[in-house]
Formats: sequence, structure tokens, C-alpha cells
Amino acid sequence: MSLATLRQEAATCQRCHLYQDATQTVFGAGPADAEVVVVGEQPGDIEDRRGEPFVGPAGKLLDRAFEAAGLDRSRLYVTNAVKHFKHRPAAPGKRRIHATPVRSEIVACRPWLVGEFAALTPRAVVALGATAAKALFGASFTVTESRGTLLPWPPELAGDGFALATIHPSAVLRSDDRDAAFAGLVADLNVVAAAL
Repeated sequence: MSLATLRQEAATCQRCHLYQDATQTVFGAGPADAEVVVVGEQPGDIEDRRGEPFVGPAGKLLDRAFEAAGLDRSRLYVTNAVKHFKHRPAAPGKRRIHATPVRSEIVACRPWLVGEFAALTPRAVVALGATAAKALFGASFTVTESRGTLLPWPPELAGDGFALATIHPSAVLRSDDRDAAFAGLVADLNVVAAAL
């Protein structure tokens, strides 16, 4: 299936309960000939409202990290392992705070992720954070053990290249030492840029 067809079908997804509290499905974005797919956890509050991935605070930080590593965001395909925003209730007018997706929610969204890879056939995949890494490599994968190193291609996904796991940009925003955390994210992305 083409990305356009997948996006259209995902727009009405009800594979799990998350669609009930989300504003909309947030599908991946980027060129169909992207060499690199960047996979995050799930859309956040701003992404859910706008319908685009990585456009909130973590996305803006990620854009800075891409630029620092010499990766052109307009040439990357960015998506999430889970396509609906999972959050805790918030007072009216307040920003909704995300809740980590559970395994069944990740599995429910897997066909969309598999479909994106089949339509793209990239050379590299970057997993941002634990949820994305587990969605790509299985439940036992840990980012801290494999961070910043080139990994074999994730099983069951179309493509033939390399993978890399790193922290999610929201971890940088939560860090006590944001400068060091940001530098670590850029260093990991530099590995990808050099391998391309």
C-alpha cells in the first residue's frame, strides 16, 4: 500500500481503545523516498491537536538535534510506534500529559508501522526511546545497553540497512543536565549521519 492509502485507512483506526480519547490519528510524515525513518513513542498533546508528528516541544528539540548532526529533516520520515495520543485527563484548557503506551497498544499499531516501512524501504531506522525500540526490536530490548551503536535491521520490517536506538527528545527536556543530554542525542544521530 502507498503511504497515502495507509494514512487514509489509519485515520479511522479503532484497533485499540486509544482512539476514543485522542483527537485524531497522527500518521507519519516525510518523503516517500526517505533513506531514514525516525520512530518515536506516540504523538503528544500538540501533535494530537495538529495531526502531525514531532511538532511540539520535543519535536522542536529534535529538529535542532537533526541540524546539529547534519541530517535534513525534510529528507527524513518521522513517525511513532503508536498513532493515537495516550494521556491522563487534564483540566479544561490545560496541556494533557502523556501516559506510556502498554504492549497491547503498541501491538495494535504495529500493522501501521510495518506498512510504513513496506511503502518506504529505507536504509536506516532510528528508534527514539524505549517504547519505539521495543516496538522495533521486541519487549526485552533496552536502549541503555545499545544506545548509539549500529544495530542490525529490525525483524519483520521491510528494508535492508542499519538501525540505531537513542533517547527520546522528551528525555532531554526532562533531564537535569539538558546540555549533556542534548549532546548525547546529537552524538547518537552523528553515528547515523556518518553511516549514510
